[in-house]
Amino acid sequence: MKTLYLVRHAKATRDDPRLADRDRPLHERGLQDAAAMGMRMARHKLDRALLVSSPALRALTTAQLFADQLGRSRESIAVDERVYAASVEQLLAVIHGLNDGHDELLLFGHNPEFSELAARLSGKAVEMPTCAVARLRFDVPTWGDIGRQATERFTLDKPEH
Repeated sequence: MKTLYLVRHAKATRDDPRLADRDRPLHERGLQDAAAMGMRMARHKLDRALLVSSPALRALTTAQLFADQLGRSRESIAVDERVYAASVEQLLAVIHGLNDGHDELLLFGHNPEFSELAARLSGKAVEMPTCAVARLRFDVPTWGDIGRQATERFTLDKPEH
């Protein structure tokens, strides 16, 4: 069994138009949502899961706040440049290249790509608001098999406002 958690970054600020897109920080609400969603995710016992993040500040900060709530070190987060501004095919390539010794992955990134990937893998219409977590479970032995057969289970969790 492999379980993929697609985590869309929390709400980011647009206050400073001089900042490059990848340097946008989280909004105060985003900081609160990421901590709360990370706490919710802690019930899944993800102490051995891979954590992979886009290098964009808003995604990486979301990953760090999740790591804090999961009891994981921030240094355990792998930053993968390919996750930023990626196509669905590029995201699948990242997933397919993972070490099969891990059965769970939390992938932190962006829309519209994450909604599109969740929809493609689940076969359902999916719209992921900021800090939403799509959980996709597959009855497959390797990450390379993701996307080659239907999900066994799909859920979408999002912050409450």
